[in-house]
Amino acid sequence: MLGAGAVGCYFGGMLARAGQDVTLIGRSERVQAINELGLEMDCKSFQELVHVKASDDLSILRDADLVLLSVKSLDTEKTIQAIASILPSHAVILSLQNGVANVDIASKWIPNPLYAAVVYVATGMLGHRTMKHHGRGELYIGSLQLAQERDQENLAAICMLFESADVPCSMSKQIKKDMWLKFLVNCSYNAISGIGQITYGEMVLIPEILQQIDHITEEFLAIATAEGVHISAVEAIEANALIASTMVTQRSSTAQDLARGKQTEIDFLNGYIVELGKRYGIAVPYNESIYALVKMLERS
Repeated sequence: MLGAGAVGCYFGGMLARAGQDVTLIGRSERVQAINELGLEMDCKSFQELVHVKASDDLSILRDADLVLLSVKSLDTEKTIQAIASILPSHAVILSLQNGVANVDIASKWIPNPLYAAVVYVATGMLGHRTMKHHGRGELYIGSLQLAQERDQENLAAICMLFESADVPCSMSKQIKKDMWLKFLVNCSYNAISGIGQITYGEMVLIPEILQQIDHITEEFLAIATAEGVHISAVEAIEANALIASTMVTQRSSTAQDLARGKQTEIDFLNGYIVELGKRYGIAVPYNESIYALVKMLERS
């Protein structure tokens, strides 16, 4: 698990709990805490201390069969460059990241089989070793390229691995559209949750915020169409509503980053919509506004 943040600790912890040979790779403080005291998983359905290996040494990737990539999107390129000479040729990579550009970025630097995962899980870290689970936990995985027989075999094996660890995992026949649907809810919720330091459940109780989400969504759909991704207004409304109802107590990763004084992934979320808007000549003022506000908060 390359990137031992909240998402990495959730899925890595679930696999380790099921007896899989897992190593979490992360920052030294977290690695030390997990190695000394274990990973505390405070989940919706169980609370358990999970013993899992952790390391801050990238060289252990020489023994990797499957790399679950869960670093922040802004770290994708430098991370992939750092491991390109270490990874064995047979190693398969699955991106568990936010945004829609990470697979393309990573594929420029490595020849390994590389697949996308759409992640629906609400998590957060409490200190260095406690993972708090707020809801859901399913994966949709697929190939952004024309899938060959080997790709189908790899994806089926990954699904079996996660299913054996009680993680719902399905192979998607429309992974790009599924990625953009997840991208939509990231753009709708993450920045606003970060600006207000507010949960998803609290957001949707405010009529003015619901109006903002509607406007962000309208702009997003125009960009998606320009990118050849066709999401109906009904599908968009349903996707946004489902997040609010299934992740009520979740503060977004953007909110968590801002609260800790860390750089966010906003350039790969609403910032990417702003970038594409300029490319296609499509006005996206609502996305521009919340993007600018998050950039302001990052500087402060």
